[in-house]
Amino acid sequence: MADRFGQFAAIDWSGARGPRQKGIAVAVCDARGGPPVLVERECAWSRGEVLAVLRDELPPGTLAGLDLGIALPFADCGAYFPGWSGSPPDARRLWAQVEAICAADLHLEAQSFVEHAALGEYFRRHGGREGAHFRCDGAFHGRGRFRVTEARQAAMGCKPYSNFNLVGAAQVGKSSLTGMRMLHALGGALPVWPVDPLPATGSVVVEIYTTIAAVAAGLSPGRSKMRDYAALNAALAVLGSAPVEGEGAIDDHSADALLSAAWLRRVAADSDLWHPPALTDEIARTEGWTFGAI
Repeated sequence: MADRFGQFAAIDWSGARGPRQKGIAVAVCDARGGPPVLVERECAWSRGEVLAVLRDELPPGTLAGLDLGIALPFADCGAYFPGWSGSPPDARRLWAQVEAICAADLHLEAQSFVEHAALGEYFRRHGGREGAHFRCDGAFHGRGRFRVTEARQAAMGCKPYSNFNLVGAAQVGKSSLTGMRMLHALGGALPVWPVDPLPATGSVVVEIYTTIAAVAAGLSPGRSKMRDYAALNAALAVLGSAPVEGEGAIDDHSADALLSAAWLRRVAADSDLWHPPALTDEIARTEGWTFGAI
């Protein structure tokens, strides 16, 4: 596993509407060392451009981390959408369902999914609209339904939010749903761990949570954002990475991507992270996992 990957990429994703997203940042670093580097475009990234990079442009042997949820909670209620006859049985068919419902939404958006007459009832949406099925008996708390991996994140001291929550600065639901459209569009061109098993060679996509990388770099879960180069380079030093060039302010999307790329390089060879005790075959098939959650 130590020599399994030659490059590491981290993508800070966005579920915002529009053709280009200021919230998307892409960073890469080489297994041989050196600082992580931002991959920039003349204009802000589009989700379609990220899809094209993952599908067509990744160097062989890249571990690519996506900061989004690759599935919705399933284990807590025995279904993504308990009580609805159309609820899909696994993650790949969930991705296909999101795509089918949102096919007319431009820019890999997912507004049609959360506004769907039946499915909208499972989400907490803006305007105080909490769907009738947002709460799952015996599995609900204030931040919404959790996947098993999010429960493990909480046990690590992080503060995850449910992918069914679409409200507030910390919500991850929109980015996760748009990310599912991208994962469906990949069409098997890249394995998505652990929905797909880790192959012996080649590039792999994993879900990441940038707070886990920040905590590994010595930051507290509640103060994990780095807004200047000094803070970023101090965190990179903890991970054994060379510093990035720059001074003064840096946006938190870029900082998160840079730090997460360096963190992936640092921990990718840790076999325990590829075999967390709570990750069963059923959880892998339905909910997926966040790399680094143990």
